[in-house]
Amino acid sequence: MARFGRPPGAPIVAALFLGVLVPASLVLAGCVPDFGDSGKTGPGDTSSGPEAPPGESSPEITRWEELPDSFLPHGDFALTLGALRETLAGESPDIARAILEAPQKFLGLMAQALEMPRDLFVLVDKSTPLPEDYVPEDLVDLTEYQDRLTLNREGLSLRKVIMPDLLAMVEDAAREGITLDLSSTYRSYAYQEWLFQYWVDQLGRERAERSSARPGSSQHQLGTAIDFGSVTGPFAQHPAGRWLAEKGWRYGFSLSYPQEYEEVTGYIYEPWHFRYITRPGTRLERFFFDGIQQYFLEFWDRREPFFRERYRPGSPSHW
Repeated sequence: MARFGRPPGAPIVAALFLGVLVPASLVLAGCVPDFGDSGKTGPGDTSSGPEAPPGESSPEITRWEELPDSFLPHGDFALTLGALRETLAGESPDIARAILEAPQKFLGLMAQALEMPRDLFVLVDKSTPLPEDYVPEDLVDLTEYQDRLTLNREGLSLRKVIMPDLLAMVEDAAREGITLDLSSTYRSYAYQEWLFQYWVDQLGRERAERSSARPGSSQHQLGTAIDFGSVTGPFAQHPAGRWLAEKGWRYGFSLSYPQEYEEVTGYIYEPWHFRYITRPGTRLERFFFDGIQQYFLEFWDRREPFFRERYRPGSPSHW
């Protein structure tokens, strides 16, 4: 046995353990994955592997296209590579390619996301509104945190589940000399109804539709969306705006309405509006969905049942 590296034949044994014949070229190249790696991060670990941009191959495996359809890319899913390829056939080519070039990393992040509260990924847009009576059960008054948060107005509240990551983000920004002011948070259906009508009266319906959500269609009703700072276009160039754009995703906060994507999101660029979609959620968005929240949440809305049905936390020996 060599002093460093795997024992001879170890990759082949691992492959045969799953009943999969792996091409010899991949074995020789060291391209067989560690089947015991669930892809999950430990407590306090905010990373999910190397932060390669979408489209780059997984650091663990290259040339996934050479693996057979019967291959199981991740131990936490009863899901073959062939079944993954088949379900992605209906997705956009760019998204399918990004996932199939790094399926182990994708499924590792999906495993983490599936452990999160399901309502953190609810798609809310002009086509999929929330019920009028929807009110999050765990709303907390932010005055309870006024010694740790900068609040621009009274009456602000958010879901309790997002507070640990919000506080961590605010504190880390402060260490870098950045103050993150909270200007708008949870809004009830009734308040959004009043607000939308206000902007219709001010701007006319056509312009209001581009910058204000109809009641039920606002992410603010979820209690997980925050408007930061001035709530104006120049916020993008403000130190806080630049910091959030660069680092907010590390804490699970995603820019909802990016520049030049009005046809996708239905709204003009809002550099101040961030929604919490969890840390694994923002990593999925960043690595596999071109950094666009709408693409990720639409995919989740369509495909979450497929992945949840096949999610089996544990070792490959389950299969």
